[in-house]
Amino acid sequence: MKNIAIIGSGSWGVALGIHLANLGNKVKIWSFAEEERDIINNEKKCKFLPNVTLPDGICCSTDYKEVIEGADFILHVTPSKFTRNMVKEYKKYVEDKPIVICSKGMENESLKTLDEVILEEIPDAKIAVLSGPSHAEEVSTGQHTLLVCASEHPRLLKMIQDTFMCEIMRVYTSNDVKGVEIGGALKNIIAFCAGAATSLGLGDNAFAALLTRGLSEIARLGVELGAKKETFYGLSGLGDLIVTCSSEHSRNRKAGILIGQGKSLEETKKEVGMVIESIDNIDVAYELSKIYNVDMPIVETVYKVIYEGLDAKQAVSSLMNRAKKTED
Repeated sequence: MKNIAIIGSGSWGVALGIHLANLGNKVKIWSFAEEERDIINNEKKCKFLPNVTLPDGICCSTDYKEVIEGADFILHVTPSKFTRNMVKEYKKYVEDKPIVICSKGMENESLKTLDEVILEEIPDAKIAVLSGPSHAEEVSTGQHTLLVCASEHPRLLKMIQDTFMCEIMRVYTSNDVKGVEIGGALKNIIAFCAGAATSLGLGDNAFAALLTRGLSEIARLGVELGAKKETFYGLSGLGDLIVTCSSEHSRNRKAGILIGQGKSLEETKKEVGMVIESIDNIDVAYELSKIYNVDMPIVETVYKVIYEGLDAKQAVSSLMNRAKKTED
């Protein structure tokens, strides 16, 4: 039995808490909102997972110290754009506790992965990254799930694997932190495109091509940033890409559908109602592709759709009419 701190009371943080509490662990969740704290503590509910009742062993607080003190490790589960500021707020309580990044995204201002952000704030922190095809809606109800945990610290990998694994969840290990982070972050952009393609009625052939060519773009950039190419054909790359592009649970796919229907960016954000990591990270991928001179035509085109007003149908035409080339 472990004592586990979860920073973030959104759907994914609560889903992980449910899984860990069901295995007999004690879970404390930090929330910035008193309303969410009270719903979790008093009603045993999460407003983002309305059909699930939380098991015993979970409590919530708006106090970082109360949540982190006595924990064996910390799960960081917040939107990427809030990561640095939140780490600054809770780092004085971390001490030697490992931090497992469960968020999927990158920091817009610095173009850094979240492990880099946290290590800048806590240089001696032991970091791991947990990722893979894992919608909160399914994990929270005990659906079978496979994840990958990456870290440079073998003991931390063993602890996470031992703590999470059971008959409904299998966890693989990796030492490619960069690859697992980048795969989890950038697949959201392709999922956004998949939603747009769906709303435009492009069909199964185009959908499969989008995933294939999108993964090639992610891998090309990832390798330039120091990741291993093979990581992108594993759970945090191909696996997460498939589920995020095809599932009704995907908020990134839903955002793409709405944009494809002609909704504005503000209308889309309002209708989705939660943080849309793809929209937050499209400009990160675009800027990195320019800095490292990586050919990413899908990313470049969706950037123009979001930030330059390119019509979605014209975007498809521009991609299809690119110069002839060999497959890479």
